[in-house]
Amino acid sequence: MTERTTRTTRGSIPSGGLEGMAVLVTGGGTGIGAACAAQLAADGAAVTISGRTESKLATAADRIGGNLGHGGSIQIIAGDVTKEDDVRRMVAHATEPTGALDGCIANAGGGGGMGPYHLQDVDEFLRVLHLNVLGTMLCVKHTAPRMIEAGGGSFIGMSSIAGHITHPYFGAYCVGKAGIEEMMKNAADEFGSRRVRYNSIRPGFIATELMAGIPRDSETYLSYIRNTPMADVGQPEDVAHLARFLIGPESRWITGTAINVDGGHALRRGPDFGPFLEPAIGKNALTGEPVKR
Repeated sequence: MTERTTRTTRGSIPSGGLEGMAVLVTGGGTGIGAACAAQLAADGAAVTISGRTESKLATAADRIGGNLGHGGSIQIIAGDVTKEDDVRRMVAHATEPTGALDGCIANAGGGGGMGPYHLQDVDEFLRVLHLNVLGTMLCVKHTAPRMIEAGGGSFIGMSSIAGHITHPYFGAYCVGKAGIEEMMKNAADEFGSRRVRYNSIRPGFIATELMAGIPRDSETYLSYIRNTPMADVGQPEDVAHLARFLIGPESRWITGTAINVDGGHALRRGPDFGPFLEPAIGKNALTGEPVKR
């Protein structure tokens, strides 16, 4: 099974509608974050992308800048979402183009420390939780007042299908993504009266740089395809189209929900990373069985 490249082209989708809006996209230098930023800027938003590596941000901004539309713009700021002072700077920078903030896509996140729970390293477990949960919380904390000042806004927490269907050996990643979803629901309740909306997106297997390390002829990759009714992998643009809708005014009555972008994967079961990990830690270690000597 190979990845299909045929997909809906931008020419068939109406554009515009975000003119005058300012949006912050964290983790915007690559993958899903960069695709979301490109979609928003093409439809007229003043987009600020952030991330820890300035060179990646600059490369993404150059690429996005070649497809701006409807008065859209792109700017960058380097920073770490787990550091409150950095998040404060990111948010302030995102308001500079228009003097206000209308939306935030908290896309910065990631996994690590794969393995069964009895072998989890505590420091690595906490690092992944901080990156996903604390990073998203700090974005909520510092964007909410700005969006309230603007008369309302839209915040997207980037979750994953791993946040609601089991992904054995993913450690803190599953816990962190589930935490993001619960945070979005609570924030939607807290700030709904101020017309600030909070939703989660649950990408499935998306063809990004992070997923490129899974060999396409491996059992792990094939387990994704077998468990996806549409029998393919998604593209970053598939997530970006939903993010653009949730940021825009068309979704004004949608808040506190989580939406799958996974080709139907959540209808079945998570991927099997056992074959991926077994050579490194051994079959018995996957299930906690004593090692036979």
